[in-house]
Amino acid sequence: MQIVNISAYKFVTLDDIPALRPDMRARCEALGLKGTILLAPEGINMFLAGSRAAIDGFMGWLHADPRFADIAPKESLSESQPFKRMLVREKKEIITMKMPLIRPEAGRAPAVRPVDLKRWLDQGHDDAGRPVVMLDTRNDFEVAVGTFTHAVDYDIAKFSDFPPAIAAHKAAFEGKTVVSFCTGGIRCEKAAIHMQEAGIEHVYQLEGGILKYFEEVGGSHYRGDCFVFDYRTALNPSLEPAGPKQCFACRAVVTPEEQQSPHYVVGKSCPHCIAQRQAAA
Repeated sequence: MQIVNISAYKFVTLDDIPALRPDMRARCEALGLKGTILLAPEGINMFLAGSRAAIDGFMGWLHADPRFADIAPKESLSESQPFKRMLVREKKEIITMKMPLIRPEAGRAPAVRPVDLKRWLDQGHDDAGRPVVMLDTRNDFEVAVGTFTHAVDYDIAKFSDFPPAIAAHKAAFEGKTVVSFCTGGIRCEKAAIHMQEAGIEHVYQLEGGILKYFEEVGGSHYRGDCFVFDYRTALNPSLEPAGPKQCFACRAVVTPEEQQSPHYVVGKSCPHCIAQRQAAA
Protein backbone atom coordinates (compact mmCIF):
# COMPACT_ATOMS: atom_id res chain seq x y z
CA MET A 1 0.00 0.00 0.00
CA GLN A 2 1.33 3.42 -0.92
CA ILE A 3 1.54 5.95 1.87
CA VAL A 4 0.32 9.50 1.31
CA ASN A 5 2.44 12.13 3.06
CA ILE A 6 1.04 15.60 3.63
CA SER A 7 2.40 18.82 5.06
CA ALA A 8 0.34 21.93 5.74
CA TYR A 9 0.18 24.96 7.97
CA LYS A 10 -1.95 28.00 8.61
CA PHE A 11 -1.44 31.09 10.69
CA VAL A 12 -4.76 31.55 12.49
CA THR A 13 -5.65 32.45 16.07
CA LEU A 14 -6.30 29.33 18.16
CA ASP A 15 -7.73 29.95 21.62
CA ASP A 16 -9.08 26.45 22.31
CA ILE A 17 -5.91 24.35 22.15
CA PRO A 18 -6.60 22.39 25.40
CA ALA A 19 -9.79 21.03 23.78
CA LEU A 20 -8.52 20.89 20.19
CA ARG A 21 -5.39 18.91 20.96
CA PRO A 22 -7.04 15.71 22.30
CA ASP A 23 -9.71 15.84 19.59
CA MET A 24 -7.06 15.96 16.87
CA ARG A 25 -5.03 13.19 18.44
CA ALA A 26 -8.10 10.95 18.78
CA ARG A 27 -9.10 11.57 15.17
CA CYS A 28 -5.61 10.78 13.85
CA GLU A 29 -5.29 7.63 15.95
CA ALA A 30 -8.73 6.40 14.87
CA LEU A 31 -7.63 6.76 11.24
CA GLY A 32 -4.25 5.10 11.81
CA LEU A 33 -2.29 8.22 10.91
CA LYS A 34 1.23 8.96 12.13
CA GLY A 35 3.23 12.16 12.21
CA THR A 36 3.27 15.44 14.10
CA ILE A 37 0.79 18.27 14.55
CA LEU A 38 1.95 21.46 16.25
CA LEU A 39 -0.65 23.80 17.74
CA ALA A 40 0.12 27.30 18.99
CA PRO A 41 -1.86 30.48 19.59
CA GLU A 42 -0.63 31.65 16.16
CA GLY A 43 -1.80 28.57 14.21
CA ILE A 44 -1.26 24.97 13.11
CA ASN A 45 1.61 23.13 11.44
CA MET A 46 1.28 19.46 10.53
CA PHE A 47 3.10 16.56 8.92
CA LEU A 48 1.00 13.40 8.56
CA ALA A 49 1.21 10.10 6.71
CA GLY A 50 -1.22 7.26 6.14
CA SER A 51 -3.46 5.63 3.57
CA ARG A 52 -5.28 7.68 0.96
CA ALA A 53 -8.59 7.04 2.70
CA ALA A 54 -7.20 8.02 6.11
CA ILE A 55 -5.65 11.26 4.83
CA ASP A 56 -8.83 12.21 2.99
CA GLY A 57 -10.89 11.37 6.07
CA PHE A 58 -8.76 13.57 8.30
CA MET A 59 -8.75 16.49 5.86
CA GLY A 60 -12.52 16.25 5.52
CA TRP A 61 -12.84 16.42 9.30
CA LEU A 62 -10.36 19.31 9.51
CA HIS A 63 -12.06 21.31 6.76
CA ALA A 64 -15.33 21.18 8.69
CA ASP A 65 -13.76 23.67 11.11
CA PRO A 66 -14.12 27.12 9.46
CA ARG A 67 -10.68 28.14 10.71
CA PHE A 68 -9.06 25.36 8.67
CA ALA A 69 -11.46 25.21 5.71
CA ASP A 70 -8.94 26.62 3.22
CA ILE A 71 -5.92 24.52 4.19
CA ALA A 72 -4.53 22.83 1.05
CA PRO A 73 -1.81 20.32 1.97
CA LYS A 74 1.22 19.50 -0.14
CA GLU A 75 1.44 15.79 -0.94
CA SER A 76 4.07 13.19 -1.74
CA LEU A 77 4.03 9.39 -1.83
CA SER A 78 6.22 6.76 -0.19
CA GLU A 79 6.30 2.98 -0.06
CA SER A 80 6.49 2.88 3.73
CA GLN A 81 5.35 4.91 6.73
CA PRO A 82 8.01 7.61 7.38
CA PHE A 83 6.86 8.34 10.95
CA LYS A 84 7.07 6.10 14.00
CA ARG A 85 4.26 7.58 16.11
CA MET A 86 1.51 10.17 16.28
CA LEU A 87 2.19 13.38 18.23
CA VAL A 88 0.02 16.44 18.78
CA ARG A 89 2.00 19.10 20.63
CA GLU A 90 1.23 22.49 22.06
CA LYS A 91 3.92 25.12 21.36
CA LYS A 92 4.43 28.84 21.87
CA GLU A 93 4.98 29.26 18.11
CA ILE A 94 4.44 26.84 15.23
CA ILE A 95 7.81 27.99 13.91
CA THR A 96 10.10 29.57 16.48
CA MET A 97 11.39 33.00 15.54
CA LYS A 98 11.11 34.71 18.95
CA MET A 99 9.61 37.79 17.29
CA PRO A 100 6.12 37.99 18.86
CA LEU A 101 5.11 41.05 16.85
CA ILE A 102 5.46 39.09 13.58
CA ARG A 103 1.87 37.93 13.01
CA PRO A 104 1.27 36.52 9.50
CA GLU A 105 -2.44 36.21 10.23
CA ALA A 106 -2.62 40.02 10.27
CA GLY A 107 -1.22 40.26 6.73
CA ARG A 108 1.21 38.30 4.56
CA ALA A 109 4.08 39.56 2.51
CA PRO A 110 3.54 39.23 -1.25
CA ALA A 111 3.96 35.68 -2.54
CA VAL A 112 5.33 34.49 -5.87
CA ARG A 113 3.96 31.33 -7.45
CA PRO A 114 6.46 28.63 -8.45
CA VAL A 115 5.69 29.02 -12.17
CA ASP A 116 6.34 32.78 -11.98
CA LEU A 117 9.53 32.31 -9.97
CA LYS A 118 10.85 29.87 -12.55
CA ARG A 119 10.12 32.43 -15.27
CA TRP A 120 11.99 35.10 -13.30
CA LEU A 121 14.98 32.79 -12.84
CA ASP A 122 14.88 31.75 -16.52
CA GLN A 123 14.99 35.37 -17.68
CA GLY A 124 17.44 36.52 -15.01
CA HIS A 125 15.23 39.21 -13.45
CA ASP A 126 11.71 39.83 -12.18
CA ASP A 127 8.96 41.46 -14.23
CA ALA A 128 10.17 44.93 -13.17
CA GLY A 129 13.69 44.17 -14.39
CA ARG A 130 15.24 43.86 -10.92
CA PRO A 131 17.81 41.14 -10.16
CA VAL A 132 16.31 38.28 -8.12
CA VAL A 133 18.03 37.07 -4.94
CA MET A 134 16.94 33.68 -3.60
CA LEU A 135 17.24 33.73 0.21
CA ASP A 136 17.27 30.39 2.03
CA THR A 137 15.67 30.76 5.48
CA ARG A 138 16.39 27.17 6.60
CA ASN A 139 18.97 25.83 9.03
CA ASP A 140 22.48 24.90 7.93
CA PHE A 141 21.99 21.11 7.86
CA GLU A 142 18.91 21.50 5.63
CA VAL A 143 20.72 23.79 3.20
CA ALA A 144 23.54 21.26 2.94
CA VAL A 145 21.17 18.72 1.36
CA GLY A 146 20.13 21.07 -1.44
CA THR A 147 19.09 24.63 -2.30
CA PHE A 148 18.46 26.95 -5.23
CA THR A 149 21.45 27.72 -7.43
CA HIS A 150 23.32 30.83 -6.18
CA ALA A 151 20.96 31.14 -3.18
CA VAL A 152 22.06 33.24 -0.22
CA ASP A 153 22.06 31.56 3.17
CA TYR A 154 23.50 32.61 6.52
CA ASP A 155 24.61 29.22 7.86
CA ILE A 156 22.19 29.56 10.79
CA ALA A 157 21.67 26.83 13.38
CA LYS A 158 18.13 27.90 14.29
CA PHE A 159 15.46 30.16 12.84
CA SER A 160 15.73 32.68 15.68
CA ASP A 161 19.22 33.48 14.28
CA PHE A 162 17.64 34.80 11.08
CA PRO A 163 16.65 38.35 12.22
CA PRO A 164 20.17 39.38 13.34
CA ALA A 165 21.62 37.91 10.14
CA ILE A 166 19.26 40.06 8.07
CA ALA A 167 20.18 43.15 10.10
CA ALA A 168 23.85 42.59 9.31
CA HIS A 169 23.33 42.08 5.56
CA LYS A 170 20.34 44.32 4.72
CA ALA A 171 22.34 46.68 2.49
CA ALA A 172 23.15 43.83 0.09
CA PHE A 173 19.51 43.69 -1.04
CA GLU A 174 19.12 47.31 -2.13
CA GLY A 175 17.61 47.55 -5.61
CA LYS A 176 16.97 43.80 -5.79
CA THR A 177 13.95 41.54 -5.43
CA VAL A 178 14.38 39.10 -2.55
CA VAL A 179 12.49 35.79 -2.60
CA SER A 180 12.57 33.98 0.73
CA PHE A 181 12.06 30.23 0.64
CA CYS A 182 11.96 27.18 2.91
CA THR A 183 10.67 23.61 2.80
CA GLY A 184 6.92 24.20 2.85
CA GLY A 185 6.41 27.95 3.21
CA ILE A 186 6.03 28.48 6.94
CA ARG A 187 9.46 29.92 7.73
CA CYS A 188 9.70 32.06 4.61
CA GLU A 189 6.29 33.54 5.42
CA LYS A 190 7.55 34.90 8.75
CA ALA A 191 10.92 35.77 7.21
CA ALA A 192 9.35 37.85 4.43
CA ILE A 193 7.27 39.87 6.89
CA HIS A 194 10.33 40.49 9.04
CA MET A 195 12.35 41.67 6.04
CA GLN A 196 9.58 44.07 5.06
CA GLU A 197 9.51 45.49 8.57
CA ALA A 198 13.31 45.77 8.49
CA GLY A 199 13.01 48.09 5.50
CA ILE A 200 13.85 45.79 2.57
CA GLU A 201 11.65 47.15 -0.18
CA HIS A 202 11.04 44.33 -2.67
CA VAL A 203 10.31 41.08 -0.79
CA TYR A 204 8.37 37.97 -1.79
CA GLN A 205 7.88 34.57 -0.23
CA LEU A 206 7.87 31.44 -2.40
CA GLU A 207 4.26 30.21 -2.27
CA GLY A 208 4.25 26.69 -0.83
CA GLY A 209 8.02 26.52 -0.42
CA ILE A 210 10.40 24.12 -2.14
CA LEU A 211 7.95 21.21 -2.06
CA LYS A 212 5.31 23.15 -3.99
CA TYR A 213 8.00 24.33 -6.43
CA PHE A 214 9.03 20.70 -7.01
CA GLU A 215 5.38 19.71 -7.47
CA GLU A 216 4.58 22.42 -10.01
CA VAL A 217 7.78 23.04 -11.97
CA GLY A 218 10.29 20.32 -10.96
CA GLY A 219 13.92 20.95 -10.12
CA SER A 220 14.80 23.77 -12.51
CA HIS A 221 17.32 26.17 -10.92
CA TYR A 222 17.59 23.89 -7.87
CA ARG A 223 20.59 21.73 -6.99
CA GLY A 224 20.40 18.66 -4.78
CA ASP A 225 17.42 17.45 -2.77
CA CYS A 226 15.09 18.92 -0.16
CA PHE A 227 15.47 17.96 3.49
CA VAL A 228 12.25 16.84 5.19
CA PHE A 229 11.63 16.16 8.86
CA ASP A 230 10.73 12.48 8.73
CA TYR A 231 12.42 9.14 8.15
CA ARG A 232 12.73 9.79 4.42
CA THR A 233 15.22 12.60 5.25
CA ALA A 234 15.23 14.09 1.74
CA LEU A 235 13.05 14.26 -1.38
CA ASN A 236 14.27 14.78 -4.92
CA PRO A 237 12.53 17.15 -7.38
CA SER A 238 10.18 14.29 -8.35
CA LEU A 239 9.09 14.21 -4.67
CA GLU A 240 10.62 10.75 -4.25
CA PRO A 241 12.87 9.71 -1.33
CA ALA A 242 16.46 10.64 -2.16
CA GLY A 243 19.86 9.31 -1.10
CA PRO A 244 20.78 11.30 2.04
CA LYS A 245 19.70 9.95 5.42
CA GLN A 246 19.63 11.56 8.85
CA CYS A 247 21.47 10.00 11.76
CA PHE A 248 18.95 9.78 14.57
CA ALA A 249 21.74 9.64 17.13
CA CYS A 250 23.43 12.97 16.35
CA ARG A 251 20.94 14.41 13.78
CA ALA A 252 23.63 14.90 11.12
CA VAL A 253 22.79 14.35 7.46
CA VAL A 254 24.65 11.28 6.14
CA THR A 255 25.41 11.20 2.42
CA PRO A 256 25.13 7.98 0.38
CA GLU A 257 28.95 7.75 0.41
CA GLU A 258 29.07 8.13 4.21
CA GLN A 259 26.44 5.42 4.53
CA GLN A 260 29.04 2.94 3.27
CA SER A 261 31.17 3.57 6.38
CA PRO A 262 31.30 0.85 9.05
CA HIS A 263 30.50 3.64 11.51
CA TYR A 264 27.03 4.05 9.95
CA VAL A 265 24.63 1.91 11.96
CA VAL A 266 21.01 2.89 11.37
CA GLY A 267 19.53 4.53 14.45
CA LYS A 268 22.77 4.24 16.43
CA SER A 269 25.76 6.00 14.90
CA CYS A 270 27.36 7.56 11.84
CA PRO A 271 30.79 8.95 10.83
CA HIS A 272 29.77 12.34 12.25
CA CYS A 273 29.03 10.78 15.67
CA ILE A 274 32.42 9.10 15.71
CA ALA A 275 34.21 12.31 14.70
CA GLN A 276 32.46 14.20 17.50
CA ARG A 277 33.42 11.57 20.06
CA GLN A 278 37.04 11.53 18.90
CA ALA A 279 37.20 15.34 19.07
CA ALA A 280 35.84 15.29 22.62
CA ALA A 281 38.24 12.58 23.77
